[in-house]
Amino acid sequence: MTRFDGQVAIVTGAARGLGRAHALGLAARGAKLLVSDLGQAGHPSDAARAVVAEITEAGGTALANAADVADAAAANAAVQQALNEWGRVDLLVNNAGILRDKSFINMSTEDFERVIAVHLLGTANFTHAAWGAMRDQNYGRVVFTSSASGVYGNFGQANYGAAKAAMIGLMNVLHLEGAKYDIRVNTLVPSAATDMTRALLPAEALELLAPENVTPAVLFLCGRDAPSRTILSAGAGVFNVTHIQEGPGVYLPPADRTPEGIEAHWAAISARDALEDIGNALAQTQKFLQMAMRQEG
Repeated sequence: MTRFDGQVAIVTGAARGLGRAHALGLAARGAKLLVSDLGQAGHPSDAARAVVAEITEAGGTALANAADVADAAAANAAVQQALNEWGRVDLLVNNAGILRDKSFINMSTEDFERVIAVHLLGTANFTHAAWGAMRDQNYGRVVFTSSASGVYGNFGQANYGAAKAAMIGLMNVLHLEGAKYDIRVNTLVPSAATDMTRALLPAEALELLAPENVTPAVLFLCGRDAPSRTILSAGAGVFNVTHIQEGPGVYLPPADRTPEGIEAHWAAISARDALEDIGNALAQTQKFLQMAMRQEG
């Protein structure tokens, strides 16, 4: 059974919706929780305090935190609060987010930058703040929160989709950097009825898309036997892994290295048979070089 006894978890955006469900789920399995959510003038929100009360009334241990995730100093202070209180940070669930939806032509620079700041920089800020402690203790589990908007796109969400797609790139790099320290980094793609999405969904879907149906994926990704570099989708009781792969590639001789040459060989270049995983960026470069060297003798 997956348990987190003796471990310390931080969940951002933890006062409502998915974050609240994740915090309660981790606490129910023994983790000490820093419930982080945007407050006012440095004071935790009533909603964050309510989650802490739920945890403590159930026999758990929790503290509220008021950090703006987009503020690196606030993220550092939040992690330090957990370290001061409990001496370690084992689990980090980056969940905080906002929506400012508009078609791209009507989207202001401020709306684009704020969404990027909360989702991408907020995730990077908290992860950077916790990374040193995880590395020193040779253990950590980090969960990023992406979205189907980032993986597949969604009309009116250029800012949100860009920020959520960035989670995958950040995961890929930190998976490599954390491997020797047993820091495992994964990305959650949730489908849930939350304050951000409730108005977009028909009433009959809300019960099926309860945040509590996503939290088991987070608990799995925070476990000692969790994978790393995995994109795990969850919603309405359905769980699925998204894979990023590429085809074997097609070598074009110099005379065919033109737009017309690519067009002529497009069926083979874009074929989906024989897909393969690529370990890192250098591995792709080495693959290309090996193909070229074989062809050119």
